[in-house]
Amino acid sequence: MPREIARLSRKAVALGAWLICAPVRGQGPAVKPPPAAKHTSAATPSLPDTAAKTISPAALTAADLSVFLDGFMPQQLEQADIAGATVAVVKDGQLLFARGYGYSDYEKKIPVSAENTLFRPGSVSKLFTWTSVMQLVEQGKLQLDRDVNDYIDFKIPATWGKPTTLRDIMTHRSGLEETVKELFVASDKDLTPIAQYLPTHLPRQIFPPGTIPAYSNYATTVAAYIVQRVSGQPFEDYVEQHIFQPLNMTHATFRQPLPENLKPFMSNGYSRASQGPKPFEYVEVAPAGSLSASAESMSHFMIAHLQNGRYNDVQILKPETAVQMHTRQSGWPSTMNAQCLGFYEESRNGHRIIGHAGDTEVFHSDLHLMLDDNVGFFVSYNSAGRDDASPREVLFQKVLDRYFPGPALNDPTLATAADDANQVAGSYEVSRGFRTNVLAVLTLLDEAKIVVDKKDNTIFVDDAFKNANGVPKHFREVGPMLFRDVDGQDKLAFVKDANGRLLLYIDFPFMVFQKIENPLNKTIFNYLVLGFSLGVLALNLLLWPLAAILRRHYGKPLTLDPRARRMRMILHVICAIDLLFVIGFALIFSSLDKAGGLGAQGDIWLHLLQVIGVLGGIAALFAILAAAVSWTDKQQWVWYRVWNVLLGFACVGFLWFTFHWHMLNFNLRY
Repeated sequence: MPREIARLSRKAVALGAWLICAPVRGQGPAVKPPPAAKHTSAATPSLPDTAAKTISPAALTAADLSVFLDGFMPQQLEQADIAGATVAVVKDGQLLFARGYGYSDYEKKIPVSAENTLFRPGSVSKLFTWTSVMQLVEQGKLQLDRDVNDYIDFKIPATWGKPTTLRDIMTHRSGLEETVKELFVASDKDLTPIAQYLPTHLPRQIFPPGTIPAYSNYATTVAAYIVQRVSGQPFEDYVEQHIFQPLNMTHATFRQPLPENLKPFMSNGYSRASQGPKPFEYVEVAPAGSLSASAESMSHFMIAHLQNGRYNDVQILKPETAVQMHTRQSGWPSTMNAQCLGFYEESRNGHRIIGHAGDTEVFHSDLHLMLDDNVGFFVSYNSAGRDDASPREVLFQKVLDRYFPGPALNDPTLATAADDANQVAGSYEVSRGFRTNVLAVLTLLDEAKIVVDKKDNTIFVDDAFKNANGVPKHFREVGPMLFRDVDGQDKLAFVKDANGRLLLYIDFPFMVFQKIENPLNKTIFNYLVLGFSLGVLALNLLLWPLAAILRRHYGKPLTLDPRARRMRMILHVICAIDLLFVIGFALIFSSLDKAGGLGAQGDIWLHLLQVIGVLGGIAALFAILAAAVSWTDKQQWVWYRVWNVLLGFACVGFLWFTFHWHMLNFNLRY
């Protein structure tokens, strides 16, 4: 379902934040746990009572993996126009399989090496940040439920009357608004220490901490800053000394630019293999996404977590700390995946799986841990490719179905399906987004609409959650307010919050969708207002020279007195100002998905644009005045007066839109 998530939040998240966040893949199978490294988890969601498995699993061996992946991966890379990929599978405390496919340098045909080639796993980096936090927790230097302000030298306001804790941050319930400004920068010279970045980029807290999950790169970086301050070491030094070195991860680093000894091993990154390489990506919020690592080094990290903190003779976490980190946290529906401490559940095929995904602009990665099976799987692609279906999602599901086939899902549809489907139908907005800053309008573009199929009382999400053939997935009710894909395992669960607002939980627990109750926030209303306003403003400018040409052609001069002529000229200027404002914002949005975006150096231009918007807003009052005055002038053509009224409404509608969506907010923390 990662691609479906990307569709639901691509407008907002794709501006930069999605590059690190990793929309995540649903996954997970089940086999009896081996005797090694017993794991426990609290409040694990109950699995449905289903029919017996009908497919016998293949033996998970190096030989079978080699045959299977050597046949599957090259074909997938070629079809999706992906330059290269790297895969590692661990089992029972050992590296079972590691292999590179395709090229790290497509032009020079340099092959990928699982042992040496560095990939950028994006938000998989966060797992190292969370592991660092838990190391300090077990030492008694940090407390998960203590106000984080006790550990930092700036203040996260208690906006909702309660402090933000590390547990809130590790479960993505800090309540902080999305932020993308300078998330990526153009070069290492543009990087600033996180001690300087965090206070100057602090977003607003839009949800009470500990309540609504909303993925946050910023909050993760706060956690890393706490590690840095409490340990007395720069974050990169801490991870190297306390994780990389003990685990013998010789090809792994958070440093930007890369250390000289690792630069020769860095894979190029591509949008598509056929389109040429992209520059090295510099991540400002480094602890949230700057890791560079080989698959073989990542296998050591997976083994350590699968063995409750142990790798060979080294223990990077106490067993009880690792179990705590892997344990399902409270606050999610029992029927759905939940956040752990940093990890999140990705259960599939009847198996409990935890993990994390990661995306930069060009690298796309997944790390999955099947705790009860003592199996870990890591994959990273160095290209986005052209497939509509996510290559890594397809790959992992193929692996699950081959080695851990799931039970048949044949739960009956509930009798309440029709009533409940009608109850949940409507428009929803994603919790991970912008609410109060200049990018709030992107929430409007992000709206998801749940529609009822009256033929069978199933529901589907308009323009999202699609099958590989592009047809929307349909979900039927198999439990109270629980809907499952009629052809698969994906689930949707609906729960009311403390205020009675309906929340939509999906298989990826780091964000939810909230039902839109305010009609002023709904897409159709806003599109009508904006469409009418821009249409009238544009027509007023377009018809101005056309009308002059027609009057000259037919010898019909404009019969307006001097005051009316001045007002008419001013109205044309107002139209131009408003349209210039829209064009300017469109150009700004288009720059945000580039490395560095506008950045702080663009603040002056954005402020100038907002000044233009304010002038356009003030001018809306003049447009209303001009419309009123025109009706007192009986010499003017009646349709000219009607047009002036429409123009007045257009200016007011445009002003409301820009004000309602915070486009005139001069606080440029976005």
